[in-house]
Amino acid sequence: MDMIAGIYAAQPFWVWAGLAAALLGVEVLTGSGWLLWASASAAVTAVVAQLWGPDVPTTLLVFAVLTTASTLMAQRFLPRRPRVHDGSDINDNIGRLVGHRGSAVRAFSGRAGRVSIDGKEWAAELDDGEPLEAGARIEVVGVDGSRLRVRRA
Repeated sequence: MDMIAGIYAAQPFWVWAGLAAALLGVEVLTGSGWLLWASASAAVTAVVAQLWGPDVPTTLLVFAVLTTASTLMAQRFLPRRPRVHDGSDINDNIGRLVGHRGSAVRAFSGRAGRVSIDGKEWAAELDDGEPLEAGARIEVVGVDGSRLRVRRA
């Protein structure tokens, strides 16, 4: 414990900068959005520790206050948008199908069935209209989870 206290006493800026980098690394790996604000707060705390040199409890308080304030402000002023399948993400193999055309593999049972698009079979649900017969041409109009919403083309 004395070694850690010694390192902190000698280089508080780098301890906080290292914490900021570690938090940012975890954020990049997880993509949660929550650790971004703690990482930024640790970076600001590093600057505060370097410029003003407060004691450890004060520095921890600065970090806690900055993290809490930045997280609450981010929640308030940067609300998350629900994920929309608009086909713009090339890695989204389902969302990219919106607008594509295909055919019903077999007759739809009620509103549910299976369709073939670009040689692949997908679970589908009718967006509107009457049930489709096998071979009917369809167009993908949306995505609901892993099911495609389709209509007669």
